[in-house]
Amino acid sequence: MDKRLKALTKWINSQFNGMELNLYPASEDASFRRYFRIEVDNHTYIAMDAPPDAEEIQPYIKAAERFAQIGLNVPQVMAVERDQGFALLTDLGRTTYLQCLNESNVERLYGDALAALIVLQTGTFTDPDFFPPYDQALLRSEMELFPQWYVRQHMNARVDRKQQKIIDDTFDRLCRSALEQPRVWVHRDYHSRNLMRTARNNPGILDFQDAVTGPITYDLVSLLRDCYIAWPEERVRAWALGYQSLAIQSGLPLSDNKDQFIAWFDLMGVQRHIKVLGIFARLFHRDGKSHYLNDLPLVWQYLVRVCREYDDLLPFCHMLQDLHPQSCMQ
Repeated sequence: MDKRLKALTKWINSQFNGMELNLYPASEDASFRRYFRIEVDNHTYIAMDAPPDAEEIQPYIKAAERFAQIGLNVPQVMAVERDQGFALLTDLGRTTYLQCLNESNVERLYGDALAALIVLQTGTFTDPDFFPPYDQALLRSEMELFPQWYVRQHMNARVDRKQQKIIDDTFDRLCRSALEQPRVWVHRDYHSRNLMRTARNNPGILDFQDAVTGPITYDLVSLLRDCYIAWPEERVRAWALGYQSLAIQSGLPLSDNKDQFIAWFDLMGVQRHIKVLGIFARLFHRDGKSHYLNDLPLVWQYLVRVCREYDDLLPFCHMLQDLHPQSCMQ
């Protein structure tokens, strides 16, 4: 047993006054954070281990409390040990959206997820400055993971001066599109692995510690152009426009301009998927988490398909194709 797990077990035992319990891994996180499920007295709970030298626990606690206040179904924080980075949480179950989504339930489950997203976003009105800004510096730094980790480390390629100009111009274009959008609270990883199917107040929402205030389409594209599951593009567009109508009815600051909204949605997806390619490559090369490589082809397909539809993104699209995407699958 590693030192942190030993310390976590000791702390958990103190929370249950020495009652007999069983603790085992619950899920793997893309960060250094770990989760364990606790079985005690016919109930289950979740223990979070966030190493203080790598992960701050306070943003999670802060977001969990605020999201619960506005009616979202998030884990309740039952106890926290900030110095060690431990937290005891309620358990939202074992079934993620990714595990159960199918043709017969997708409309209902996505309907629930979109309704919860509206609740999250309208929460912005209570305190627009509650979360840090998703500003140009952060948007740009996320995309820089692509040349650093995907191109250089994963593809073992080098970017020449012409290609660097294409990358810079593309990143500038994507930042402008993101920053001209209405600003709302953003979960930042609102997708099928972080949404739990629950019997009441569906969905349960996890992994919100990186929440920011930023572009209104970010969480929408995370959900509908999910890196782990894909749906026909015509259906995705219909869902996106259905969300637009619901958002307007809910008082969110959107116009009814469908073309502008879809352009924002598309370009936000390009920004996110550029970032994700870099993150997945880093998770493999730096952290040894190879299973994320299995999701690279879908992310690549999203990127190429959308970039082909916008003239000012065609140079970037051609550069992507020059990198030989079939090597993603190796």
